[in-house]
Amino acid sequence: MVTLVVNDKARTLDVDPDTPLLYVLRNDLALHGPRFGCGLAQCGACTVLLEGAAIRSCVTPVSSVERRKITTLEGLGSIARPHPIQRAFIEEQAAQCGYCINGMIMTAKALLDKTPDPTDGEIKQALAGNLCRCGTHLRIVRAVRRAAAAMRKGG
Repeated sequence: MVTLVVNDKARTLDVDPDTPLLYVLRNDLALHGPRFGCGLAQCGACTVLLEGAAIRSCVTPVSSVERRKITTLEGLGSIARPHPIQRAFIEEQAAQCGYCINGMIMTAKALLDKTPDPTDGEIKQALAGNLCRCGTHLRIVRAVRRAAAAMRKGG
């Protein structure tokens, strides 16, 4: 049995402690924001926040995050009330296929929590480990800038 705190809710699950967090989030908790991309922590599609830090859930065993605060894309906002980062990505039309957007948004959240007014260079550096094959990089940078401004103004 493993107890996870996901999106502020504690859940005790009967899973193998070595199971990757991504599989538990998707298969056992039906959270589909984090996605399977590479399984090697190289693409960023599976990114979640662990106590505010962006981590790759595809290579993180559930036993290593037991009872620690995990936030997924679903924990940021909802369709009715999107988080300012989610709203900015929508307004900038920063997604084409959408596969990378979970990782981009979660990584941007970690960045903006530490650096509320990042430069374009800081944004690009923070997002460098997240792969986007559609080529919406410029829109993604604009979305992060827009989100930073909105968050500084209080939402």
